[in-house]
Amino acid sequence: MDILKDLQERGLIQQMTDEQGLEDHLSNQTVTLYCGFDPTADSLHIGHLVPALMLKRFQRAGHRPIALIGGGTGMIGDPSGRSTERQFNDEQTVQYFSDRIAEQLARILDFESKENGGAARNNAEWLGNMTLIEFLRDTGKHFGINYMLAKDSVQSRLENGISFTEFTYMILQSYDFLNLYEKENCSLQIGGSDQWGNITAGMELIRRTKDEGEDAKVFGLTVPLITKADGTKFGKTAGGAVWLDPEKTTPYEFYQFWINTDDRDVIKFLKYFTFLSMDEIAGLEKELEIAPEKRVPHRRLAEEMTVLVHNEDALAQAKKITDALFSGDIKALNGSEIEQGFKDVPTVEFLKEEKSIVDLLVEAEISPSKRQAREDIKNGAVYINGDRQQELAYTIDASDRIDDTFTIIRRGKKKYFLIKFV
Repeated sequence: MDILKDLQERGLIQQMTDEQGLEDHLSNQTVTLYCGFDPTADSLHIGHLVPALMLKRFQRAGHRPIALIGGGTGMIGDPSGRSTERQFNDEQTVQYFSDRIAEQLARILDFESKENGGAARNNAEWLGNMTLIEFLRDTGKHFGINYMLAKDSVQSRLENGISFTEFTYMILQSYDFLNLYEKENCSLQIGGSDQWGNITAGMELIRRTKDEGEDAKVFGLTVPLITKADGTKFGKTAGGAVWLDPEKTTPYEFYQFWINTDDRDVIKFLKYFTFLSMDEIAGLEKELEIAPEKRVPHRRLAEEMTVLVHNEDALAQAKKITDALFSGDIKALNGSEIEQGFKDVPTVEFLKEEKSIVDLLVEAEISPSKRQAREDIKNGAVYINGDRQQELAYTIDASDRIDDTFTIIRRGKKKYFLIKFV
């Protein structure tokens, strides 16, 4: 597999050092490469997927990936792409975030295979034990101030101010590359386009400190910043970030994010995020041109991504919820599926006891008054678990509770309410 050719066809290369040299390097041996992930939250989000999947693409091409968790650099904060300094987290929090992120990356990458099995590393192992004097004498001396000031990640912050702490981040990341080069024969670093300055600084440190100097076989590659056709930031929704953790973004929500991709973006995202062949993606592009209303590429994108990040069971559940909501067959869902599908609708708790439908509509603030509640019922605007209910004397009891806990009330065409009986 010509990995660089595949990446270029997919539009996944923004910048690359010594293209011919890297091509030769990759074709002659199994190459160890790495990408860093700073633990700024307890989960990765879909903005991290492109670099994580880049590691997977190289692994599938026969190379060995290292996912580097920034337990050390995460205590400092990367100034790249930011206008203000990050809030510091304590060591215990950073360790917890690091452990969770390592678990997520282990589901994406293969850390078990003997031939080119990858590895997760944490730079707290070496940065946490380094003394200040050691850092300044052995590493800091190789970085000229003018050289550092010329980097985009620093220049973009000079106007608003950058602390010395953040200023040193580039040196710490460069030391990571040097350490992995020495200990694991790692010769390629990849990252987002905002990491170009940090990556090339690491290469320069290796060349300055190793005997082979300029002949050191080290390389850098960045992926492009993902933009959406409508100009909004990729990975953000009205509810915030789209997380890889199913507790923060349910598999149903995750599936829905991808299936709602703009027509103008869906083919690009199939290239960026899936492992479908370029021929298969070309076929899906034709499907989009011929019958855009069928949304075939969108469904395929959502299916591929949900299985990749979660699993087949999560995909089946997400599709079941989607079909039930589309058809109105709410009773086909179980309790956990109800919680996923109606996570963001207004939720009201009641004790497990019988309650008249009129009283429930008013007490749950679904209808503003008993008079309006009666009108809504008589007009056929009220649905219980997908079934229209027009009996004014109807009593909601245990038979209306899904898994003895949930009842879904719909008023009108689109206003859903989740009643939780406790």
